[in-house]
Amino acid sequence: MTSVDVHQHLWTPELVAALRERREPPFLDGWTLYLRGEPPFRIPPADHDIARRAELAAADGTGRVLVSLSAPIGVEWLPAAEARPLLDAYHEGSAGLPKPFGAWAAAGVRDIDADATAKDLDGGFVGLQLPANALADAAGYARCAPLLDLLEERDLPLFVHPGPAAGGPEGPGWWPAMVPYVQQMHSAWFAFRAFGRPRHPRLRVCFALLAGLAPLHGERFAARGGGQEAAEVDPGVFVDTSSYGPRAVDAVVRALGTGAVVQGSDRPYAEPPLHPGFGLGGAAAYAFRIANPRRLLTGKG
Repeated sequence: MTSVDVHQHLWTPELVAALRERREPPFLDGWTLYLRGEPPFRIPPADHDIARRAELAAADGTGRVLVSLSAPIGVEWLPAAEARPLLDAYHEGSAGLPKPFGAWAAAGVRDIDADATAKDLDGGFVGLQLPANALADAAGYARCAPLLDLLEERDLPLFVHPGPAAGGPEGPGWWPAMVPYVQQMHSAWFAFRAFGRPRHPRLRVCFALLAGLAPLHGERFAARGGGQEAAEVDPGVFVDTSSYGPRAVDAVVRALGTGAVVQGSDRPYAEPPLHPGFGLGGAAAYAFRIANPRRLLTGKG
């Protein structure tokens, strides 16, 4: 049985070169990343050394690592003429990664092109990542419907990841990760229940960072009109554990059950847990690392 980490980021030489060619955010100057809405960020080159990352996965006992485009960079929100060279570089580099790596495809959400995304998925990608702020309301689901229809047709999953942080770069460096990213995931969780699932009944979806802990608001949802729906657990919806520990994971398991949680570390921005079961025992570790990722990726138990 293969242990899977569904959420890591690894910038290939192709993507790094494409970002260095730009002069407007998002771009790289050497190894310093410039984004709108965040302060400049110095990236340690070793974080994206492919051989080193493969060694780390082996040391963790992880047999399959799924990488994705870092959606907070904002590539998906660029006009098509700007986004496509970066998307092509990401897909080319990620498709060429050695074992144990696999990858999620990415797509522009400002100018939707389902035909281009279909061709990208043909490269062996496990599914499609979209930024959470593209799926935060009814309008977002209407705009992205062609992409989600494509996933349903191919029986491939969706991975929802925080998108670019709104606002300026003022404040401490941790602000985007703790406020805009979490808010986006919270909105995306409830938007999927309200607008995504009715439109896409067969779609499997995974929300990064425990969906911003949105599942813990089930009691409030019930009190404010959710009714019976608030108590129902959607078997096609998963949350990954990125950046959280035993207390948060335990609380989400109490809300959703062990069958909804998958391991996602967000490496290199966070590390996999020392205890994969998050203190919930060996059965939970097996579910998070092996059984649940298999259901997410294949739809099979």
